[in-house]
Amino acid sequence: MVDLATRVYNRDWKIDPIVRSLIDTDFYKLLMCQSVFRNRQDVTVTFSLFNRTGAVRLAEIVDEGCLREQLSHVRSLSLSRGESTWLRGNMFYGKRQMFTPGFMEWFEGFQLPPWYLEKHDGQYALTFEGKWHEVMLWEVPALSILMELRSRAVMRRLGKFELQVLYARAMTRLWQKIERLRREDGLSVADFGTRRRHSFLWQDWCVQAMHEGLGDRFTGTSNCLIAMRREVEAIGTNAHELPMVYSALAETDADLARAPYQVLADWHEEHDGNLRIILPDTYGTQGFLDRAPDWLAGWTGIRVDSGDPVAGAETAIRWWQNHGEDPAGKLVIFSDGLDEQRIIALHRAFRGRVRPAFGWGTLLTNDFRGLMADDALAPFSLVCKAVSANGRRTVKLSDNPRKALGPADEIARYKRVFGVGAQAEAEVVV
Repeated sequence: MVDLATRVYNRDWKIDPIVRSLIDTDFYKLLMCQSVFRNRQDVTVTFSLFNRTGAVRLAEIVDEGCLREQLSHVRSLSLSRGESTWLRGNMFYGKRQMFTPGFMEWFEGFQLPPWYLEKHDGQYALTFEGKWHEVMLWEVPALSILMELRSRAVMRRLGKFELQVLYARAMTRLWQKIERLRREDGLSVADFGTRRRHSFLWQDWCVQAMHEGLGDRFTGTSNCLIAMRREVEAIGTNAHELPMVYSALAETDADLARAPYQVLADWHEEHDGNLRIILPDTYGTQGFLDRAPDWLAGWTGIRVDSGDPVAGAETAIRWWQNHGEDPAGKLVIFSDGLDEQRIIALHRAFRGRVRPAFGWGTLLTNDFRGLMADDALAPFSLVCKAVSANGRRTVKLSDNPRKALGPADEIARYKRVFGVGAQAEAEVVV
């Protein structure tokens, strides 16, 4: 097992670049990339970084030279032969050849496009521009780099023994969470923690701990590189990015209203089974389901990713019942701001009514809260989103208005088109 404290203490080792592979990314990015490659190769996008936790002034913590070095390193990466063989030949969600020969031929020759970096008011302004299917693959490595550089900068003040104690405490905390989770009959959980992890090595340790502690109730990891190396399932479906870009491309309000369903129509042609998971909250869950075509009710399940998770699941249950579907057979994946206590509470509330599952993110792979005197390693909310498509601004509303993104006038238009009324605000922790 890796000696984390020693590796961090010897932090200048070239053996530990922050992102070490193009598949050190979330599985859903590759699935979405293939869909975009197939359906929307002509679309040009811009992605930008947003730090929702303004009190964490990244440009005053993270050295710009180190950031540039890590970003440049990622641009030098290309798919290895072993990684290509795994993607081409592995079985994902019970399906061989998840990735088509045409997509794999492109990906095998791919390198990430240029990046642009500035500083504004204590924060980094990091942007990526180009073809959608190329630029979209910057999101996860960009977030991983900044999160880990912040961790490294904070820990630079610690000695070797302090680091050993820090990691011992973090390991003990995670194992105690695992012990509480495994006492719950029928509970299953996956790692969704790549984007805002403490570090790659720590995420890898967390996955191994979950695998040993939960056995087959640990259903896998979103991180493709770790899934390949540790021989666990790669987990993921799709994200808000698809409806955000499709909607930005809409010419009229009527086209805009149809755009989120066109995303899923394209997805329906490519995938079946557990990959048919609806993410309904981009422009409000209730309105999305009220207007959804009947065929969507036959999909496998729904992911609840913002707003009150209980209310979101209850809304889905009513929708399925109204369409003659049995909710007990449907998968509900909770994935917003989870920790073990909330996972247990939601599992107890919905077990038997639906098939609850959990994508555990930041508070799995980056829970160092209170482990330093000034809490300088507490996780924070950093995102990288598509902000324009073919020159048109994108919008995300969410079920939590604090997560809304986009120009105020376009947010107002989207609320009108999608019939979004008053929304309850909730704190965005991670």
